[in-house]
Amino acid sequence: MSHETGKISVQTENIFPIIKKWLYSEKDIFLRELVSNGVDAISKLKKISLSEEFEGGTDYQVKVTFDKDNRTLSIEDNGVGMTVDEVKKYINQIAFSSASDFIQKYEKDTAHAGIIGHFGLGFYSSFMVSTKVVIETKSYQKGSTAIKWESETGMDYNITECDRADRGTKITLTMNSDSGEYLDKWKLKELVKKYCDFLPIPIFVDGEAANKQKPLWADQPSAVKEEDYKEFYSYIFPFSGDPVFWVHLNVDYPFRLQGILYFPKLKHELDASKNGIKLFCNQVFVSEEANDLVPQFLTVLKGTIDIPDLPLNVSRSYLQQDPLIKKISSHIIKKISDRLSDDFKKDRTAFEKYWDDISLFVKFGMMNDDKFYEGVSKVLLFKSSDGSYKTLEEYWEKNKEKNSNKVYYAPESETSSVYMDMFKSQGLEALLVDSKIDSHFIHFLETKNPDMKFNRFDSDIADQVVDKEAKSEIVDQDNKTESDKIMDLFKTAIGKDGLEIKAEALKSGDVPAVILLPEHMRRLSEMNLGMTQDKSMFLQNHTLVVNTSSKLIKNALRMNSGVNPEKGKLIAQYVYDLALISAKVFNEANLGSFMRRSNELLEDLTSA
Repeated sequence: MSHETGKISVQTENIFPIIKKWLYSEKDIFLRELVSNGVDAISKLKKISLSEEFEGGTDYQVKVTFDKDNRTLSIEDNGVGMTVDEVKKYINQIAFSSASDFIQKYEKDTAHAGIIGHFGLGFYSSFMVSTKVVIETKSYQKGSTAIKWESETGMDYNITECDRADRGTKITLTMNSDSGEYLDKWKLKELVKKYCDFLPIPIFVDGEAANKQKPLWADQPSAVKEEDYKEFYSYIFPFSGDPVFWVHLNVDYPFRLQGILYFPKLKHELDASKNGIKLFCNQVFVSEEANDLVPQFLTVLKGTIDIPDLPLNVSRSYLQQDPLIKKISSHIIKKISDRLSDDFKKDRTAFEKYWDDISLFVKFGMMNDDKFYEGVSKVLLFKSSDGSYKTLEEYWEKNKEKNSNKVYYAPESETSSVYMDMFKSQGLEALLVDSKIDSHFIHFLETKNPDMKFNRFDSDIADQVVDKEAKSEIVDQDNKTESDKIMDLFKTAIGKDGLEIKAEALKSGDVPAVILLPEHMRRLSEMNLGMTQDKSMFLQNHTLVVNTSSKLIKNALRMNSGVNPEKGKLIAQYVYDLALISAKVFNEANLGSFMRRSNELLEDLTSA
C-alpha cells in the first residue's frame, strides 16, 4: 500500500481536554484498556480457530515492556491483528464516533472515568499519558500486510506498511513528562494485578508473569471445594481471616451474572458500613464500589461480582433505576436468603455457631427489604435465657399460653441480674438482645406479628413471679395492711414526683425491690438516647415495686414502726438507690448522697 496521511474528522475539537479531565484522578486505566484490548484480540482469535485454520495458534499472551532510556511503554498481543481497512475502521472511525456521543452526554460530568473504555475510547486514553502513539499490526489472515499507524496528537495520523512478521498488534507509547511512573516494573505489575488479574490470557510484565488468569467465580459451583473458596477469599482480601459463609453466583438467564459474595467476620457494628464488593465486567476490574448494585444492607459483604452486560455508560442515577440492576439486586437477595435457609435446614448446630457473627446483618436486612424478611424470617434466631437458641416461632409456641401472648426479651448484659434469677426461677424465659439495632428490630417484629406483644422482661411484673397464694394481710387499728405501711414508708422516705410505689409479695425473697419503666421508655433507654444527659429523664414516669416477702423490707418496716424510724427511712432510700442501679438508670448526680447513705449504714453495722 502507499503511504497515507489523514486528519480525523470529529464534530467537537476539544475531545482530549475533556477525556483528560475525566482521567485526571484515574489515569491508570489507560493500561487497563490497552491490556484488555489485547486480551480481547486473542479471545477473538481463539473463537475463529474453531472454524478456521491459521498458523501459530498457541502460546497466547500479552506482553508489557518498557524502555526507560527512550521513555517508551509497549503493550503487545498475538491475537487477530488488523488489516489496513480494519485500522481505518476501528481506530479512525468507530472510536471517534463514540467520542462525539461521549462529549454530548458527559462534557459536564467528571464522576466516572471508568466508563471511558465502554464508550470505545479505551485506545484514545493512551494519548493522555504520551506524546506519541504507534500501532504495529498484522492480521491473522493469510497474505496480510503489516501496517503501522502513528500519531502525536490523536487528530493527525500516518499509515504505512511495516516489517512486522508476526500476527497480532503492538502499541508503543512515548510517555509524556507527567507519566514516568509507568516506566517501572513494580508499578506496571501492580496495575495489571489490580485491573487485569483475572483475564484468561497470561500477561507478562518485563518477562514476568503478572496475572492469576483464572477467577474462581467462573467455575461451576459444584466443582469448587470449601478450601478453594477460603483460599480465593484470602487472595482477594489478605489478612481478613476466614469468612463466615459465602454464596456463589452463576446466572445465564434472564441476565448474565457471576461472582462470589462472602460474609466476613465482623469485629464490631461499625464494620457493617464498609464496602468490599469488587465490580468486574468480563473479568476486567472496574470499581471497588458496587453500592449501586446491591441494597445497603448487603454492602457488608465482601467479594466479586462480574456483570458482562453492566450498563456502565450511563449516569449513576440512571444506573440505580435500570431494570437490569433491580433484577440483579433481587437475585442476590434471594441467593443470600436461600443460602441461610439451606444452612439452617442442613445443619442447625453449625448454623447456630456462626449465628452471632451474622445476626446484626440479618436483622438489618430484614428491616430494609421485605423479600429478604420473607426469605429468612423462619431461620431468625435468638439466644434464650435458658441457654439455647430459638426461632421466634419456637419461643412463641412454647411460651404463648404461659406468657399471656407476651414475648419477653432482655439485654444479654442482664442475664446475671437478681431480677433475671427470679424471672428464671419461675420457669420464665426471655429472648436475649445485645445490639443497638435491637430496639428498632423489636418494634419492627411487632408490626410484622400483631398477635405478639413484646415486653422487656423487667418493664412489668410478670404474673408468674407474684406469690398469689401469699396469706391475706391483716388490717390494723388504723385500717392499714402491712403493704399499705410499706408503701407509706417508701413514699415518705423517697418523696419523688413521677414515682408510683407498689407493694407485692414476690415468690423470691432475694429481691427487695425492682424499678419498672414503661416499655417505650425502656426501648428509648436501650437505644442509648440521652445517655450523655441527665438520666433522670427516664424516671419521669416509673414504678418501684417493693417486695413484701423480702426480709430486708420487713426489717426496714419494723425499724420505721419502732424505735428507729430514721434508720427505716434510710434503708428505704438505699433500697431505691440499689433498684435504680440494677435498672441502669441511676442518676450520677445523686452519687454523693448514695455514698453518704452507704457510709452511714456501714458505720451503723460495724458499731453494733
